Parts: sequence; structure tokens; C-alpha cells
Amino acid sequence: MTDDVSAEGGEIDAAEQRHAVRERYSDIATEGSSSSCCDGDVDAAGDTGGSTACCGDTAPESMTPEDESRRLGYDEDDIDAVASGANLGLGCGNPTAIASLEPGETVLDLGSGGGFDCFLAAREVGPDGRVIGVDMTPEMVERARENVEKNDADTVEFRLGEIEHLPVADESVDAIISNCVINLSPRKPQVFREAFRVLGPGGRLAVSDVVQTAPFPDDVRLDPSSVSACVAGAATIDEVESMLTDAGFIEIAIDPKAESEAFIRDWDDDRDPSEYVVSATIEARKPR
Repeated sequence: MTDDVSAEGGEIDAAEQRHAVRERYSDIATEGSSSSCCDGDVDAAGDTGGSTACCGDTAPESMTPEDESRRLGYDEDDIDAVASGANLGLGCGNPTAIASLEPGETVLDLGSGGGFDCFLAAREVGPDGRVIGVDMTPEMVERARENVEKNDADTVEFRLGEIEHLPVADESVDAIISNCVINLSPRKPQVFREAFRVLGPGGRLAVSDVVQTAPFPDDVRLDPSSVSACVAGAATIDEVESMLTDAGFIEIAIDPKAESEAFIRDWDDDRDPSEYVVSATIEARKPR
């Protein structure tokens, strides 16, 4: 399996894909208010229109990030625990709920956005733990850093970088979380190799992401905005398992969530993305 999505059956150039993703989330970071990222629908060119579901294109007009988070599996304690501005309603699940974080651990969040999952992880690892968020969008990193003070989270830091080239030392992390971000990468095998590199022996990966369940039609597969909306970049379960195995992971478990159809259906006004993708929990471990 090659690294570049353009060599895996799609014709979208890797650079074009990265540009579409960066533009989309740059606009979400700067245009979203402190209480909602659903103020404008952002396409690959950075234009805004109606409401946005952030991972997808559209959501009900009255949907707030808090409402979206409830649909993704966060409870009221999670939502209330983080100051406004960090929860942008992004994602397709709740990775902190499956990560089994322990006090004192070091946690890495791939594609950390406004920092919501990082601040939740900080609660779990406590004052002796550490949380690192990595995001490739400067505007997101800036926003997340502003949220550190709001949340009195001095054990959390945010770094600018690509998840294919993590600015993190070898074997320095106990657990990796991520929320609907790995599908956005044009080089997913490299993402998993980097995850393996930075995890210490026995370290674990616990992410929420979308997986492909049916072939994409051309109007989805060739649309940069469908890639940046967490749809057209999804790999199949078999592909994800193969990439994890090739990277060296063991104890791989990929669990599709049928109930995710309810919110994935809202990601696009013109088509039903739930016909092609489903949210899944993806867990794996680095051998000791």
C-alpha cells in the first residue's frame, strides 16, 4: 500500500487535499464564535454560507457545539468541564471515553483543534500528567493556546505540525487520541508509523474516525470539499487494519458505530454521506 491517497485510487493531489483541509479548519477557527463553530458553512475555498456541522457541511440551524457533542457521545460533565471556545462541535465520537487514561500519563491528540479533547484528557491524567495537542492549522493552534488560560490547564500544550511528521520525541507518549482527523490525511500509513514512533512500549492508540463502508461515487471521491468534510478521505476497515499492522501495532480493534448514521446524515445537504462512511472506534497497542 502506498502512502499518497492520489496513488490509492483517488485523483486528488495530496497538496490539494492538505490545502482544502487547512482552509476549511482555518475558517472554522477564525469565523466560529466563542460559543459556536456553526456560524458559517466552510467549503474548500473558504467561503461561508449556512450552518456547519464542522466535520461535515451542514447541521440543523439550531444545533450548537454542545448539542453536537451530545450526539457524538459526550456527557454533560464533559461539556460543562471545558470553558467556552474549545468545544467547536468537531468530530465523530468521543475518544477520551475509550482511551482509559490514567493519572500521570502523557497523552497526544492528533488534530487537536480548539483543544476540547485535550482539556478533557487533562482531567483524567491529573496534575502529574501531560497532554500535547498537534494541529497543522496555525489559527487552530492559536485558538487552542488561548483556551489554555481559560481552562487553567498548565499541563496542556499545543504544537503546530502535521500528523504525518509529529513534533514529538520518540517513545515519549503513553496514549494517542484523535477525533475524526486521520481520515483527512493523504498519507495515512505515515500517520500510523509516526504514532507508533512516539508511543512508548505498551503505549496505545484510541481514536474516533470514519471508515468507508461503500465505494464513493466520482462526485464524492473527486471533490476536495468532501475530503475536508471527513467523507471522501475515509479508508475501509480492512485498509485501516492493514496500515496499523504494517506500522507494527498489535491488539487492533475497529468497531463501527451504526448509530453514527444519525449525525453523519446531516453532514451534506445534497447527498447522504452515511451511505459511504460510518464512525468507528479504532484501538491498537504498541508491543512492550
